[in-house]
Amino acid sequence: MSSVDAKEAAKKRKIDEGTTQEELKSFDGFTITKILNENASNKSIFVLGKFSKDEKCKEENAVVILEKTPFSEETVGNLLSSKMELSLQMQNDIYGMFTGYPDKLLNGVKTTVIYPATERHIQKYTAQNVNLICESYEDYVNITLPYLQSQKFSLQWVYNILNKTSEADRIVFEDEDENNGFVLLPDMKWDKKQLENLYLIAICHRKDVMSLRDLNEKHLPLLKNIQEKCRIAVKEKFNVAPSQLRMYVHYQPSYYHFHVHVTHLKFEAPGIQVGRAYLLSDVIENIEMVANYYQKKSMTFSLQENDGLLTKFKEAGKF
Repeated sequence: MSSVDAKEAAKKRKIDEGTTQEELKSFDGFTITKILNENASNKSIFVLGKFSKDEKCKEENAVVILEKTPFSEETVGNLLSSKMELSLQMQNDIYGMFTGYPDKLLNGVKTTVIYPATERHIQKYTAQNVNLICESYEDYVNITLPYLQSQKFSLQWVYNILNKTSEADRIVFEDEDENNGFVLLPDMKWDKKQLENLYLIAICHRKDVMSLRDLNEKHLPLLKNIQEKCRIAVKEKFNVAPSQLRMYVHYQPSYYHFHVHVTHLKFEAPGIQVGRAYLLSDVIENIEMVANYYQKKSMTFSLQENDGLLTKFKEAGKF
């Protein structure tokens, strides 16, 4: 099937299924089921709901993420103008506190819609207690890998990117080599307005690498290619120096097709903490020292309370 035929088929499927994200112009008819989580520090809220106005989609869940966007030099002049209405909240001597109501064009809310959302999506964004797990490679083989293989984690959206049936216009750089190539494009967390919040994802073309656990000396050309060409591409496209980039891999990843996170050093991106992020340069060096390093090393990571993998560790008496 050609890429054009694939796009038309995908479009037809979406029309047959009811509401599509391409058709969304507002949240008219959206019903809130519950608030999954909220984060005051980054001014975001995670909502579970349904597009109940559409008869075909009343049973489908949707997760909506609302985030206040950061200020920028380009817009601050328009904010501090006659377009901003002020309401006085408090005044004491030289100090005044106001609530400002800017023009709607300057008051956008970054809105991410995951639809239809699976139970895994709902769990991911639900506020839960978090637990640290120390996974030996034996645990990976006997507990983690069988669990992953038993689950139906759809990677169709990843393949859509690699096949260019979706998001082709967002690709920043591509190396088409089937073994060492990758696609580099903006992560949904970046609004592409502020370079200090730069967040890109490099997704490899090959489909036989799920995570860090699969990597060995045979994958060094892939890892070094991603490292080198991402640095060049980001410098050329965004004029951000390699010394200002943080490149890392998650374990456990949010999806099991190997990818590398590329962020600006000034951006405190979600998931950069110890126990989740592993610097790409360290991954390369570790494999150069010990070829099967990630088939020997115990990995410590966090799991949410309702994660099915945590249940498997408990059942095996490993938690």
